[in-house]
Parts: sequence; C-alpha cells; structure tokens
Amino acid sequence: MKELFSKIMKGFEGYPIGKTLKYLRDPEIISFAGGLPSSDTFPMEFIQEVVERSLRENGAKVLQYSPIAGEKDLIEATIEYLKLDGIHIGPENIMITTSGQHGLDLVGRLFLDPEDYIVADLPTFGGALAAFEMQTPRYIARDIREDGPDVLGLKAGIKELVNRGEKPKFIYVIPDYQNPAGITTSLEKRIALLDLAKEYEIPLVEDSPYRELRYTGETIPSIYSLDNNEGHVIGLYTFSKILCPGLRVGFNIGPPEVIRKFTFIKEANILNTPKLNQDICSAFFRGYDLQSHFANACSYYREKLGFFLDALEDNFPEEMGVTWTRPEGGLFLWLTVPEKINTMDLFMKAIEDKVAFVPGEIFFPKKHIRHNSMRINFSYPTKEQILEGVRRLSTVIQKYGS
Repeated sequence: MKELFSKIMKGFEGYPIGKTLKYLRDPEIISFAGGLPSSDTFPMEFIQEVVERSLRENGAKVLQYSPIAGEKDLIEATIEYLKLDGIHIGPENIMITTSGQHGLDLVGRLFLDPEDYIVADLPTFGGALAAFEMQTPRYIARDIREDGPDVLGLKAGIKELVNRGEKPKFIYVIPDYQNPAGITTSLEKRIALLDLAKEYEIPLVEDSPYRELRYTGETIPSIYSLDNNEGHVIGLYTFSKILCPGLRVGFNIGPPEVIRKFTFIKEANILNTPKLNQDICSAFFRGYDLQSHFANACSYYREKLGFFLDALEDNFPEEMGVTWTRPEGGLFLWLTVPEKINTMDLFMKAIEDKVAFVPGEIFFPKKHIRHNSMRINFSYPTKEQILEGVRRLSTVIQKYGS
C-alpha cells in the first residue's frame, strides 16, 4: 500500500519531538524536554464548576456540533480581551482554532504551494516546521540575535529572491520569549519587521502562545497592535499556555479574507472545535480574575526560571564552553554546547543517565540544521528535579565531550 501514499507522505515523519517522548516512559528520567506548563497553574476548581454548570444548564446543546468559526460568546469575549493588549478587531477578523498547532496548519494550507519560501529565524518552533513541511517549503532563514530576528539579513534574502522573480509567502516570527530560544524581539525590530512586511507585501505571521507570561522587563506592543488591524499581520494564539493545554482551543486573527479561507479549510478538516471546551475558555475570559491568575503564574514561573539559571551557573563552569539564553518570560531557554558535541547523539546518552532535553536540530529547517544545541523546558519539573536534572545534564555533557 505504501506505493499509493502521496509524495509528501512517503517521506513525512511528523513532529520529531513526539518521537522523543517514547524514551521518557521511565519515571526515573527527569525531563526538560516537553513544552509543558505546570499543572500547578491550572484553575482546577473553576474549570470543574464551569463544566458542571454548562452540562447541567445546556447539556444537549453543549455536546452537539458547534459553528465552524467558533462560538459567538467566545469570539466576543476574545475580542474584548484583546483590547487590553491594544488590539481592536471585529468578528470578521477572528476564528476559533482547535489548538495553536491547528492555527499553524491553517497558515501552511492557505499560503503554501510545494517549494514556496518562508521567512523565519534560526532556530524556530519545531511545531511550525512540522506543520509547514506538509507543503515541502524552502526557507529564507537567518540566525536570531539577542534582540530578535536578523531583520537586515532577512531583508537581503527577500530582496535576492524577489530579484529572481520569486517571493516568499509569509514571514513567521515568535516575538515574545521565542520557542525555542527564549528571546524577546525588541520594539525597534518589531517595527522593522512590520515595515519589511509592508515593503514587500508579505504577510507577517505573529505566533503568540506565551505573551502573558512575562517575568522581567516591560511589556512590548505586539506586532499586530502596531499594524492597527490594517491587514499586514496574522496573529496566532492558544489557551494551552495561559489556561491549560488539554482543552485544545486557540484562535487566529487577521484580515477578513484570510479568516474566511481559514474557516473553509476548517470545514474540510476538523469541522468544529468542541463547544464545552470553548465554554470553559469563554468563562475564563469573562468570569475569572485574569490579573491574579497571570500574576500568580508569572510569579511561579519566575521563581523556577531563576532557580534553573542558578543551577546552570553552579553546574556549568566557564571552561565547559556551554552557554544559555536568559529569557524574560515563556517556558524555554536554549543551551549551546561546543561544536564537537552532537546533541542528537547526546540525547541517547542523557537518557541512559536519566535526564532528557530536546535536541536542537529539531528546530532548524532541513537545509539549515545545527547539531550543538538543545531546548530546555524549565516550567514543568519541580525544584528538586531541576537541581538533580541539571547536575545529571552537566555530567553527561562532560562525559560525552571528553
């Protein structure tokens, strides 16, 4: 039967991070691999109350199919919520998605033909690479800097492509605490990216899973808000990191013609997002103390991040040649090891020593792969696991390096 598979599916192997999880079944392994928020931040009692009330008062409707574009109440609640971030949109500018990953898949399906170009950072989110890979794209990609994308380098790449009579389909960025690098894009570079999108008439896709999770520094305006809903930016959001991932609810915002096409694609693949899950998200926006919720989550993660950074300082002396980023928020930081170390090989050695991470090459497009880096999740493990896990990680890197 394999000979009947489509060309792309014959070589497509899905999201590589999922394949690493099979090695983590041993309960003795301390994992820094998954992109998991801490369950300690989930508003369990509130969710239970909403579910019970929703099923009790309107169970028959709750368990039925729901509108493709999303429940009216959640759309309206989300529009009001976005105003707090300087984003002013109407119902024609939003569609509810079944997770942030679904939102990425919609972007790829809408814009990409085989071999089209995407503009992106190195490294970039592995889930986006997996979603877009279904259309076998090529990349204009440059190393991310400490203050965000290499805008001048990306512009030079775009200009070269345009001079050849081609044009990228979109620019993909995660401005706030980028996954995997943890880097935040400066205001100056956000403006420069928007100017780049306008100059070459290329949509800018702004992925914002962690925006509310800032631990240090001042909040920087989103690129969507800087564009004033003028149609140059498509925003991708999810409840997975700000509420809980098991709900599988998110939303995309953008120009009406884009949202309309997203809705058509959703009709053809997953049809609708569960109403009960949408009701939970709507109640979260309307009836929960968001300010306290985000403040508590940020305080919790800020302490863990600081704890992790201290553990790295204690276990990785300068002569080891290991460096790492210092995120202002989000769930991840990025470790770079000496070039002689291949972290995909190191991963298997680390599993033997009962510690796990995500090898960095998962976050690079195929023709841009680097082998000496790793993504670290600091939000999920306990403090005790952080201390022991960082010690184990240091030990395995020293053994492999020698």
